[in-house]
Amino acid sequence: QIQLVESGGGLVQAGDSLRLSCAASGRTFSNYVMAWFRQAPGKEREFVAYITSSGSRTFYADSVKGRFTISRDNDRNSVYLQMNSLQPEDTAVYYCAGTVRIRGSWDLLSEYDYWGQGTQVTVSS
Repeated sequence: QIQLVESGGGLVQAGDSLRLSCAASGRTFSNYVMAWFRQAPGKEREFVAYITSSGSRTFYADSVKGRFTISRDNDRNSVYLQMNSLQPEDTAVYYCAGTVRIRGSWDLLSEYDYWGQGTQVTVSS
């Protein structure tokens, strides 16, 4: 079991960058695959990015591909989301999520057993 705490959100202008962090408790963080999701006001939570337990493979939503980068440091029990060229449509609460094994598809909310409380990202035009 792990607990997740996100940080790094804030208010930025279009074109700026932000780096989100997600710190995990527990000794077995390296066993977990991790992902970032986001939820904009009035919208459903959606997949953003995914990383395997070793960090060797990553996947992205089409809307962020080429702008966002997910990474992890298993020695620091942390996963990160580097967000570049931010746009107003990226405004949302960003959540990190983890699970030991993906049973279906890595972009589904239902695959993840552990969630952080979220961090707000607001991008002004």
